Amino acid sequence: MATRKKTAPEPVEEQIIKTEYSELMQKSFVDYAMSVIVARALPDVRDGLKPVQRRVLYDMTELGIHYDRPYRKSARIVGDTMGKYHPHGDSSIYDSLVVMAQDFKKELPLVDGHGNFGNIEGDSAAAMRYTEARLQKITEEGLLADLDKDVVDFVPNFDETEKEPSVLPALIPNFLINGSEGIAVGMATSTPTHNVGEAIDAEIALIEDPELTSADLMRFLPGPDFPTGGIVINQNDLQDIYETGTGKIKLRGRLTEEKGKAGHINLVITEIPYTMIGSGIGKFLSDVAALSENKLTNDIVDISNQSSKEGIRIVIELRKDADVPYFKTLLYKKTKLEDTFGVNMLAIKDGRPETLGLKQILQANIDFAFEVTRRKYENLLRKEQDRREIQEGLIKACNVIDLVIEILRGSTDRNMAKRCLVQGDTTGIRFKQKESAIMAAQLNFTDRQADAILEMRLYKLIGLELNALIKEHEETVANIYKYEDILEQRSSMTQVIRKELLRFKKSYASERKTTITQEEEVVYVKKAEEEIDVVFLMDRFGYAKTIDMQTYERNKETADSENRFAFVCKNTGKVCIFTNTGALYTVKVSDLPMSKLKDKGKPIDNVSGYDSTKEDIVCITSQSVLNLYRVLFVTKEGMIKLVDGGEFDVTRKAVAATLLGDKDTVVSVVPVSGEQSVVLQTKAGFFLKFPMEEIPMQKKTARGVRGIKLGKDDEVEMAYVLKTGESNTVVYHDHEVDLNHLKTTARGGKGTKK
Repeated sequence: MATRKKTAPEPVEEQIIKTEYSELMQKSFVDYAMSVIVARALPDVRDGLKPVQRRVLYDMTELGIHYDRPYRKSARIVGDTMGKYHPHGDSSIYDSLVVMAQDFKKELPLVDGHGNFGNIEGDSAAAMRYTEARLQKITEEGLLADLDKDVVDFVPNFDETEKEPSVLPALIPNFLINGSEGIAVGMATSTPTHNVGEAIDAEIALIEDPELTSADLMRFLPGPDFPTGGIVINQNDLQDIYETGTGKIKLRGRLTEEKGKAGHINLVITEIPYTMIGSGIGKFLSDVAALSENKLTNDIVDISNQSSKEGIRIVIELRKDADVPYFKTLLYKKTKLEDTFGVNMLAIKDGRPETLGLKQILQANIDFAFEVTRRKYENLLRKEQDRREIQEGLIKACNVIDLVIEILRGSTDRNMAKRCLVQGDTTGIRFKQKESAIMAAQLNFTDRQADAILEMRLYKLIGLELNALIKEHEETVANIYKYEDILEQRSSMTQVIRKELLRFKKSYASERKTTITQEEEVVYVKKAEEEIDVVFLMDRFGYAKTIDMQTYERNKETADSENRFAFVCKNTGKVCIFTNTGALYTVKVSDLPMSKLKDKGKPIDNVSGYDSTKEDIVCITSQSVLNLYRVLFVTKEGMIKLVDGGEFDVTRKAVAATLLGDKDTVVSVVPVSGEQSVVLQTKAGFFLKFPMEEIPMQKKTARGVRGIKLGKDDEVEMAYVLKTGESNTVVYHDHEVDLNHLKTTARGGKGTKK
């Protein structure tokens, strides 16, 4: 058996492309960014839809889920859309479907949802397997109509197995009506919703007078109209926003006053800013409650969210003597009841992202409407012309029906009869009379007419049917004249578009929900709090609170025994916390809860920054007391000093109160005034008593001077300040030591062993 000789493969020529890495990265990133911008995140100005929204709506019409048909499972819609047109995961598709069905997010919902599609308070929609949907009537009439008339271009889908429209044939300015929000790469769109009737009026006005400016158009469309209502309070800024396409809209919720129970005043919120949709309502309720907790107001009695399907109703019950104007100001400044909506009307125009003003958006819609209408009537005209050709052929054939029948009977096949009808070729056809052959040779029907004649049924020869055919032909001719007029005369096409827009307005326009006004910015000035004495209490677990003086005086013995620290301070003042690490923490008394005696209070480390795991509290006292006194510092290594209490009147929440050695700690901090002597006690049992005058005044940044001479491994354990005329007895190792009877010596000595 012969073997075939193997030949070596021809060498492949190497092709090495040299390029800068930075250029390659730049090109790749730009390609990626444009893909996200154009194919995912931004809407097209013509139909106001992002690609995923457009694909969902087109898929629904392909599935036949029309407004007058039964609902279909959302999972079916999502799966079909993902498989045919949008292979980017089901969550984005379902999210788009849900948003298009939510009337609190869209001025004109495009999908009719059945089931739990979420609510304005932030509860999410049920899973797609539970919900159902179908198209809204306006969606079919305003966005999907005439798709079968070649009014828009169709492009291949991702795997080129299907065709999808590059844009929906929208006649209504959907980009303005429903707005849009989306984040792309390096840019974002945020367009507010607008009233349907006003947007259509503005578009009609610009069609009739293309010279109108954005300011002129605002006579018809004065500003945004949010589904949640509310009040736009910066009307003077809107003209600039609609000229440039960017700016900030200031929104307020709508507040009304009602009489409550027992003479109380109820503030009722019936409309919220659009930016509060979702978890913003829960955050608002928390912020209102925080006004009381932070002691910004004492007027709140109760807060309740009574919202239902009928609408928003949040009730804030106030005291009888509440300062209502001040409280409203507080709500506007300290909560999201007044908020800002950032406008950036960015959309895809002519294949590129562009920030558009009001006139540019409407003009783009108008140009698109004329293009769609032109293509529609060109298609209709073409069909009517084809219909006229056939109708004229049938009418002509009916006039010579005997001849036609004779041709058909004398022909041997269809092609022979058709050649005779079209070309007058009588070859092979047997005629009964020579005159028939002469007449047949003069026939010149078109191909379409000949086919129609050959397929014509005999009942068409009935007189009534012939009359109906003639009438139908007259209607066809009239339609042709009408369509040609629309295509040739711009004024005629304008009237067609105007008529359609007015029909949409009549069917779907609603009253404006958002009020537009110009109001002065609210100025919030915190009310000066009435200064009163309160009592600071902190238990051994570090929970702190304040109580009123009357409660403390009635329960003084209990309060003193159950708390580690108890002293009088001002409700407008500060509390100073000294720790063993030499740190000082200041806390506003207003940051502590005003409580009942038995209430637990708030952990002191939560409001001060003090870390209970790394340091211990040595002293807590009132800032106002320190300003009147000197402060005695004693450390473990026997260092001692006096500091003017005014040095601790600081604005920072945490500062160093004294300078310490590497291993030294503070054991005592005592405010002093006219005290006579100081006694230092060591761990080894030495007591040293010396006059207060021997302690120097120093800055808080100083380390101090030696107070007592310590033995090896000994350290200061306690410090006592003695006042003239007071008994000072302490217990040391189970026996009492009378500090007054100790011998007074000089500072710096070793002391007496006990």
